[in-house]
Amino acid sequence: MLCVFCTIHSWKLRKSNLFWRINEDIRSPEVRVIGSDGKQLGVMKTSEAISKAREGNMTLVEIAAKASPPVAKIVEFGKFRYGEEKKLRKQQKKAKSGELKEIRFSPFIAQKDYETRLNKVKEFLEDKNKVKVVVVFMGRQMGSKDFGYGLIKRIVQDLGDGIAMDMEPKFLGRHLVTIISPVLKKKEHLCQN
Repeated sequence: MLCVFCTIHSWKLRKSNLFWRINEDIRSPEVRVIGSDGKQLGVMKTSEAISKAREGNMTLVEIAAKASPPVAKIVEFGKFRYGEEKKLRKQQKKAKSGELKEIRFSPFIAQKDYETRLNKVKEFLEDKNKVKVVVVFMGRQMGSKDFGYGLIKRIVQDLGDGIAMDMEPKFLGRHLVTIISPVLKKKEHLCQN
């Protein structure tokens, strides 16, 4: 009995660029074959490897096309595909892009409140997120806009050199807004003479 996927010559995962050549779609006349148990079976003709895979109701999948000779593995294709999709999801989870987090201050904030919010900003920056710092003005505080600019200047100074200002402070209604992001440190190469 043939595997359901043996009739498909190549298979591509729809949501990503994963692509495998299987069975007759493998173009190389010879392949290095890895068995279903993970042991190397050696270099053999592709047609011989396909018949070996079909004996066990499995599929021959080309996993390293650029190797010389290409490497193919005898697998149960459904399980193989599931494992590859799982690896891809894990990689995508690790490569999450930084988010934009928001922290609000008041122009006349108490010292302890300021320190608490500044520590939260530091946490966000350590997690490689951008931070939108918002100074919220209420009522008569709008007459003291300089205190807002001074507060943002103080925040930037307290955070040090590890940040970059993506957006200069500007007023959006009653909010003074700026966006800061972490600066990725480049590895320093030491030259020896």
